[in-house]
Amino acid sequence: MNPLHPLQSTPGAEPSGTPEAGPTSGAAPFGTPACPPEAAGLRERVAAFVRERVLPSEPVLDAGGPAARAELGRLKSEAQQAGLWALPLPVEYGGQGLPLSRYAHLAEAEGASDHGPAALGSASLLDVLMLGRHATDAVRERFLPRIAAGELRTCYAMTEPDTPGTDPALTATRAEAGPGGTWTLHGRKWFITGAGEADLVTVLARTGDDLSLFLVPTATPGFRVVRELPVLGVGGQWEIALDGVVVPPDHVVGERGTALRIAGERLRLGRVLRCLRWLGQAERAFGLMCARARSRTQASGPLADRQLVQQLVFDALLAIRTTRPLVYEAVARLAAGDDARLETGLAKVAAARMLQQVADAAIQVHGAAGLGPDTALPGLFRTGRAARLLDGPDELHIAAVARRVLRDYDAAW
Repeated sequence: MNPLHPLQSTPGAEPSGTPEAGPTSGAAPFGTPACPPEAAGLRERVAAFVRERVLPSEPVLDAGGPAARAELGRLKSEAQQAGLWALPLPVEYGGQGLPLSRYAHLAEAEGASDHGPAALGSASLLDVLMLGRHATDAVRERFLPRIAAGELRTCYAMTEPDTPGTDPALTATRAEAGPGGTWTLHGRKWFITGAGEADLVTVLARTGDDLSLFLVPTATPGFRVVRELPVLGVGGQWEIALDGVVVPPDHVVGERGTALRIAGERLRLGRVLRCLRWLGQAERAFGLMCARARSRTQASGPLADRQLVQQLVFDALLAIRTTRPLVYEAVARLAAGDDARLETGLAKVAAARMLQQVADAAIQVHGAAGLGPDTALPGLFRTGRAARLLDGPDELHIAAVARRVLRDYDAAW
């Protein structure tokens, strides 16, 4: 079993309800990766689901509220009926057990929409793996099947308003030991994806001189959603307060003091999954740009005939094509259980920059239409800009990779 990504499946097996994988039908987009034959058919089915069902629902899903919850519930039901639900989640919790090496190609297709992973049941992957590996037996039995089924929503609370997110050792949220092995949590966390509607939140807190993780049901007295934090004008991130939240002893995730090791495990896989999804979003922006260049005509002729537009198309394709091998190198190392810190750092910075560049180029080709509500481009550009801060800013990864290279450098001349 791979210590970093223990998703297991029978070699050569396909998830239940899916046909034998075969070559994708039709012409593939210019940026699409060479997908292995055993995953190609399934990737096309996932891509079609996102394209035909998720993308048309984005306006409702983006708006949030009861209508969005109902729409997401409908999409989840359709994904389950189509045999596409929870593809990378472990079989023992109700998933289909695709290993990372195969799921990576599907993650790109899912990621074309921010809502794709939630609609297809893979959004909970990091929490399911973390709790499956480190939670107590009681917590696993009580929560994991319901999380995998999409009945319970989870989130992860690490960063704080007054503490640099790049230095978790400065965490101020504290957990105080109480009677019977209970813990009482005090503190604030922010920029937590999905906290406004979550049922469970994993909280990083200080336990004396060390750091530990706690699984907190959001219905617990003392848990409070403080406010939503719009990112470049759009919601989805939240700030929470923990005012004397009491956590039972079996809700400690892992051993006391092991939070940073567990968080590192989670972050490495999480960063790679984000990179894969950013590739999918860049492909979407690239497709919109090419369609616009071919269809938009000015007095002097089609935009596609303009050299400056051709330059934007070339540079965008080059960015996608040169980023993808870095991402899949990180995937391969994680899937093999190898140290992937350098590869993950390179992939994360490259993918974030690439998405911002491609989305910006697509907006430029669209002109004013690319700034308005009639295309997905404003959202894709927002994601690209935020990507350069999510899971650590570019500067953090640049410095970490450079230090590692210089430390291990052995002159060959």
